[in-house]
Amino acid sequence: MSAQIRLVEVTDANRDAVVALRVDPAQERFVASVEKSFLDAAENPSAHPWFRAVYDGDVPVGFVMLSWNLVPEPGLRGPYFLWRLLVGAGFQGRGYGRAILDEVVALLRADGAVELLTSYVPGDGSPEPFYRRYGFTPTGETDEDGEIVLRLPLARDDRGQG
Repeated sequence: MSAQIRLVEVTDANRDAVVALRVDPAQERFVASVEKSFLDAAENPSAHPWFRAVYDGDVPVGFVMLSWNLVPEPGLRGPYFLWRLLVGAGFQGRGYGRAILDEVVALLRADGAVELLTSYVPGDGSPEPFYRRYGFTPTGETDEDGEIVLRLPLARDDRGQG
């Protein structure tokens, strides 16, 4: 299936529905909650947090948060860093994760980004295989929390592909 999604600003009207999204309990050690994401964003304004609820029609199915065009400094990778990608437990396996990344990549390319960084907690059940299938590759770095840093090149080739 090719998921059709919309990235929607989080407002007072939809905040509770977005916060209610949860990953499968076995994934909780790999993906922080939406509520934790909001706290992280508020505590780290220098990370230039940009976040959106992900909707399929009128139904919230996920959440994405990036550091958007920041100047990298110790503890902050960028300029573009995928900080959170969450698809609700009941919506996984339907192509939403790929669709979210497709939307984010299109927005980043339009903003002139040449790469997107992310990281993951290693372990059985981590999102590493998903990111690798999408095209992310290890940078060889590990962050201060022991997460493996990945890079996705965003530059298009001469045929407009990439």
